[in-house]
Amino acid sequence: MIDIESQLAHIKHGAHELLIESELVEKLKGNRPLRIKAGFDPTAADLHLGHTVLINKLRHFQEMGHHVMFLIGDFTGMIGDPTGKNTTRPPLTRDQILANAQTYREQVFKILDPDKTEVCFNSKWFDSLGAGGLIQMAARYTVARMLERDDFSKRYAAGQPIAIHEFLYPLCQGYDSVAMRADVELGGADQKFNLLVGRELQKHYGQSPQCVLMMPLLEGLDGANKMSKSLGNYIGITESPQEIFGKLMSISDTLMWRYFTLISFMGSNEITRLKSEVDSGRNPRDAKVMLAQEIVTRFYSAKEAEKALEDFEARFQKGALPDNMPELSIAGGPIAQVLKGAGLTQSTSDALRMIDGGGVRLNGEKVNDRNSVLNPGQTIVLQVGKRKFARVNLV
Repeated sequence: MIDIESQLAHIKHGAHELLIESELVEKLKGNRPLRIKAGFDPTAADLHLGHTVLINKLRHFQEMGHHVMFLIGDFTGMIGDPTGKNTTRPPLTRDQILANAQTYREQVFKILDPDKTEVCFNSKWFDSLGAGGLIQMAARYTVARMLERDDFSKRYAAGQPIAIHEFLYPLCQGYDSVAMRADVELGGADQKFNLLVGRELQKHYGQSPQCVLMMPLLEGLDGANKMSKSLGNYIGITESPQEIFGKLMSISDTLMWRYFTLISFMGSNEITRLKSEVDSGRNPRDAKVMLAQEIVTRFYSAKEAEKALEDFEARFQKGALPDNMPELSIAGGPIAQVLKGAGLTQSTSDALRMIDGGGVRLNGEKVNDRNSVLNPGQTIVLQVGKRKFARVNLV
């Protein structure tokens, strides 16, 4: 293992908050592989770049010689964590959870070393815990403490309903840490309350409390909201190389540096130098191409990254699209409304008819979903038929 000071610097790089640093130093002094936990509820079929902020940090722990535990919340996913929501989130069925869990297991090894990763399912201990064990666990936390959680307190103050099962989620996430004997748990910046519950429950069960490492939330393509499939502002790691490349090229020049910091493996000094070059006049497109090629290479190959670049240039720079297309700013929203607002169709019904007939393209890719929503904060190229084009800044 590398020295403690170097490990600590590597661990803290890009992190939002570390609790408690002095305790982590003591754990590292034990000169043993620490048990590193990160949990993911399989609430959707695919992982996206927002998820990889945490997974990349797990990879860093692996590189330092620690034991990484990738937890798939097949039990907690059926409860549904309302974090960041002001209403109860509907739980998924067991079949939905298991189907999504299988895809997670396959996708995570695009980043993590499968020989150094322990994949866990929390149904293993919750199925055997039973109702009696669940009640005993619930007795270790009070309603008053639960209402300290920001979203719960706001909903309670506003008179919005909070279902009893929602209180179980942070307790179950905390008990995962007990069952896994975690030394460190990773989570997003919006997970602080749940992560700290794990520390408290470990104390109750006679364990040394875990340290908590919170990572920033990656903004989606709109540059405003957390990357999320439900918001449609995501880049899935199983999307085609061309789709990943094109979406990354569509982000704003400002958001690009946030992506470099959180998902690129480029060193901080290298990123600083690149940003300085752009500030001094270098085309920001060059930097964006570097980012897009790095990400496509990571999930596919260098060859696919080169092919995606060639395809992008063919469509956007070598005459595949007209140079004199109109450029306008339109509010984001359902794609049919955007097409009408851009003057590419006479009505939303006309737009839907063109989509259904395969006559609409977004950034060169055929649009198949008539219910697609285009979020603000990105610049896109829309094409209807063979001759109608528009470059649209979504606001």
